[in-house]
Amino acid sequence: MKLTLVSPTALLGSAVLLSACSTPNRVEQHLGADAVIEQVTEGEYKGMYRNLYRTPVEQRQYPANCEADCYPAHPAVSCKTPAQDCQYTGPQQSPALDTGFSLQWLGHASFLVNAPDGQQLLIDPVFGQFDWPVSWAQHFAGIIKRPYTPKLSAEQLAATNAVLYSHLHYDHFSHASIAQIGTAAKYYVPLGMANYMPKGGYNVVEQGWYSHSQLDGLNIHLVPAHHFNSRKLFNDHNQAMWGGWLLEHSGKTLFFAGDTGYSEHFKDIQQRYGDIDICLIPIASYHHDKDGDWYRYVHTTPEDALVAAAELGCKVMIPWGYGNASWQMGDHSSHSPLLRLLHMQQQLNSQVPLLILNEGDSVAL
Repeated sequence: MKLTLVSPTALLGSAVLLSACSTPNRVEQHLGADAVIEQVTEGEYKGMYRNLYRTPVEQRQYPANCEADCYPAHPAVSCKTPAQDCQYTGPQQSPALDTGFSLQWLGHASFLVNAPDGQQLLIDPVFGQFDWPVSWAQHFAGIIKRPYTPKLSAEQLAATNAVLYSHLHYDHFSHASIAQIGTAAKYYVPLGMANYMPKGGYNVVEQGWYSHSQLDGLNIHLVPAHHFNSRKLFNDHNQAMWGGWLLEHSGKTLFFAGDTGYSEHFKDIQQRYGDIDICLIPIASYHHDKDGDWYRYVHTTPEDALVAAAELGCKVMIPWGYGNASWQMGDHSSHSPLLRLLHMQQQLNSQVPLLILNEGDSVAL
C-alpha cells in the first residue's frame, strides 16, 4: 500500500474551499407596488415569463428599415479588411451632460460604470466571449478565435460594489467571471435568476420589472426588455425573467437596454422615468439568412436602436454588441453593425447624439 502525505496547509486550503462552495447565497426579492411580472398562467407553458408586447410573425412591423446598401464604408471606421478588424477613428464627442457617471466599455455587452457617488458597478461582466461550456465548445467548432480584450485587474474587481446581470445567456452571464469578482459585491438579477447563481455566499437581489433597489445614493431599477431567457439545452426556457437596468443618482440616469428587440417597452420606460441621459443600446446580432425575422424580433437592428433612442429621449446613445471581440452570431462581420448605424443615422436624420467607442475606451459624462 502506498501512502500519500498531505500537508496541513493543503488540508486547510481544501477545507476552506469546500466550505466556501457549500455556503448558501443570501437572496432578497425587491418587488414593490409598481412591479410588473408577466407570466403564462395556464397550459403547458404555465409559469414561464414572457414579453410585454407579443406580436405574431405575420403582423410584425418596424418603424424603420434599411432595404439596400446598408453597410457602406465610412471614413471614420478604419478596417484591415472590409468591415472586419476595425477601429473607430472619428471624434468621440457628447453633449455636456454633467451626470457624474463615467464608464468603460469592456467589449460586447460588458461595462464598468462609476456612479456619481464613487460606487463601481459591472454590467453583464463576461471576461471572455462566453461562459463555460460554450467557451470550451467554440474552440472545437472553430468559432470566434479572436482574443478578448481588455481585462480588469484583481484590484479593479475587488473595488466592485455591485454587479448587474440582464439575463442568462452565455455571453451575458458567467460563473467564471462571478468567481473572479467574488462575494464582496452585491449581485442584482431579474426574478428567477438567483437559482442560476453559483453557490458560495453571494449576496443576491432579485427584481421584477419596474421595481427598484437602493444602494446608498444610487437607485437601481429593473426595466423590461424584449427578449427571452434560458441557460440549459432543455427544460428551463423562460424560467427566469430578463430585462434592462436603469441607474439613477440625483436625477441623472444611465440606461442599459440588455439584449432586446424593438417594442413599445421603450416608450413605456420614457413615460415612467422621463428622458434618459445616457443610453447603452445594442445594435448587433439581428441578421441571419434563414431566421432573420426571429433574430430581429429579439435583437435591435441599428435603425431600431436609433428609433428606440429617440423614444427614450436619450441625450447620448452609446452602441454596443459590435467589435473585434464580438461573437458575430447574426452579423456579417465584426463592424457591419457600426457601419449600418452610421449609415442609418444619416438616412433617418437622427438627432440623437452618438458616442462611438472602441473596446476598452473610457468616457466621463
